[in-house]
Amino acid sequence: MESSDVIILGGGLVGLTLAIALDAHGLSATVVDPADPAATLSAGFDGRASAVASASWRMLEAIGVGEWLAGKGCPIAAIRVQDGLAPGGLMFDPPVEDGPLGWMFENRHLRSALREAALAAPNVRLLMPARAAEVVRDAQGVTVTLADGHVLKAGLLVGAEGRNSPTREAAGIRVARWSYDHVAMIVSIAHELPHANVAHEIFYPAGPFAILPLLAGEDGVPRSAIVWTVDAADAPAMLDLPERAYLAEITKRMGGLLGELRLVSPRSSYPLGFHHTATITGERLALVGDAAHGIHPIAGQGLNLGFRDVAALAEVLVEGARLGLDPGDAQLLARYERWRSLDTLMVAAATDGLTRLFGLRGKTAASVRRFGLGAVQRIAPLKARFMAEARGESGAMPRLLMGERV
Repeated sequence: MESSDVIILGGGLVGLTLAIALDAHGLSATVVDPADPAATLSAGFDGRASAVASASWRMLEAIGVGEWLAGKGCPIAAIRVQDGLAPGGLMFDPPVEDGPLGWMFENRHLRSALREAALAAPNVRLLMPARAAEVVRDAQGVTVTLADGHVLKAGLLVGAEGRNSPTREAAGIRVARWSYDHVAMIVSIAHELPHANVAHEIFYPAGPFAILPLLAGEDGVPRSAIVWTVDAADAPAMLDLPERAYLAEITKRMGGLLGELRLVSPRSSYPLGFHHTATITGERLALVGDAAHGIHPIAGQGLNLGFRDVAALAEVLVEGARLGLDPGDAQLLARYERWRSLDTLMVAAATDGLTRLFGLRGKTAASVRRFGLGAVQRIAPLKARFMAEARGESGAMPRLLMGERV
């Protein structure tokens, strides 16, 4: 029987980050995940890229992950928001001295860096691939029996398995969920003109079309990631287009912004939906990341919400340990619940509202949207509020998001 302070079921980006954050403060974690690292770290496993907000990046630096990601990310100097290709729109462009709004990383680089940091962490034990066959949570603690018969003990269980979390389902936690009937198509492109480190979010009735800056390839040619939302019924035909026709459609939707294009990754897609749990805690249980909430990628905040969960839960557990409290203490879990519930609900509601607002068709709806974008551009305090949200700097911030250890 092996013991640790916390058992984390799910070794994705959020689960590994939590384990490393706890290790940085002297707490131990065992991470259990059924996926084989040889598969998840392969170049073709996941062609997506993620925006890491500046606050989330400060946490990764504070817990020692930053050094493993050195030179792997592209800074986001500005974000431009447009209603279609109409002139005007909204430009978030902070002063250079304030630093980037965030960083774009290919997911494969994030996974590799987090695994290396976790392997180097003395208080982290990775069991991958491994599967939990039985989980018992009671007043005495948490016991997890693996499929191979190994038994793990801890004071707290963390569910970090993603949108279809079996831990959440087994706990009987209710979830509000719906489908947007949209599909996000993902691809990376090389392009003729430089992106100038500007991210673009162009809204069409079928959904947003995002152009996200990446580091140049080994050949020095500029690259960007495309996240293109289309109606679910249209996605199969779009994905089956010949490469030349597919590039022509991308060029049309970005208004020729980046010049001549070519694909540098396979095309992939995933359905879009929303879910939000009624609670994120239970007896000796905490949920983090997509196990607790899943939102539309309209503002690129999904992963950052998970990182905010990590920062808050780590602070609660570390401060509790200093007071001599068990990691599964109900008082600590109640504090985590209070801290994260309002923030996640507000972000989820905002992204859902934006999705529906920009999906309205017709000249009247377009006029209202463009008026709103223009108002935010002109009203400095309102624009600053939106910029703080993009950076992940709203609400009561955990210390890790400010770049400080607890």
